[in-house]
Amino acid sequence: MSAEDMSATGNTANTAGFVSSRRWLLWSGIVALCAWVLVPIYLVALGALGGRQGVYQWPKTGLPTGISLDPFILFLKTEGVVQSFLNSLGAAGITVALSILLGAPAGYALARYDFWGKDSYRLLVLLTRAFPLAILALPLTVSYIRLGLYDTIIGVGLIHTVLALPFAALVTQAIFLGVPKELEEAAWVFGCTRVQAFLKIVAPLALPGIVATAVFAFVISWNEVFAASVLTVRNRTLTAYLLTVLSESPMHYRFAGGLMLILPSVVFIFAVRRYLFAIWGISSK
Repeated sequence: MSAEDMSATGNTANTAGFVSSRRWLLWSGIVALCAWVLVPIYLVALGALGGRQGVYQWPKTGLPTGISLDPFILFLKTEGVVQSFLNSLGAAGITVALSILLGAPAGYALARYDFWGKDSYRLLVLLTRAFPLAILALPLTVSYIRLGLYDTIIGVGLIHTVLALPFAALVTQAIFLGVPKELEEAAWVFGCTRVQAFLKIVAPLALPGIVATAVFAFVISWNEVFAASVLTVRNRTLTAYLLTVLSESPMHYRFAGGLMLILPSVVFIFAVRRYLFAIWGISSK
């Protein structure tokens, strides 16, 4: 074997070893990330469904024993839990709808049009998240009482929309920038109006990013607790209700509340997963 053949063989072996190392690192990172996300959920579920024994058992077993739905069902039967759960769904639905209906047009305008003060506008949109919500608690409460929005799900949904809207506008701007303007211009040539071109061309291509924005808005609303606690008394969301009720409750009740907070977000993300995967070009059915 000549020196050139030996050198080529050595380079091939080194390349194969490098590719194998990268593949191993990739799968190791995926496993670590899955463990980071799933292990806490598993421990919360173990505490919620295992009762007192499941909470205080140590060391934790890989395959739990004594798991029963009775503690979780008993928690669901607690007065106010189901109603607060429905309140959270209502506030999250309002937040998602308004964030998309208001944020997507704003993002489209930022992506497609040049106007005076565009950069300042983007900065001001971002700075709205710089104000601590606690500073606005008193004037918000007074304004809500005057407007008749205090202790209503609509009022909670509106304030959650304010929290999610800056993210929705800036993210959808980046999404629309990724859609070639030439496609819209071609639609105009074939007789479409601007609205028709947006609905038929731009919106389907930007749908995965819009869905990702909706997921973020849903999570913001579902997990928010301060505004929901200040602006409601009887019609509390689940997070606000659990904050006031579970402080003196048994530990397995607290785990049941934590599981109830986690599950809707997981189900919602799972339901729209194929749109999220489409962002990275991954097909899912």
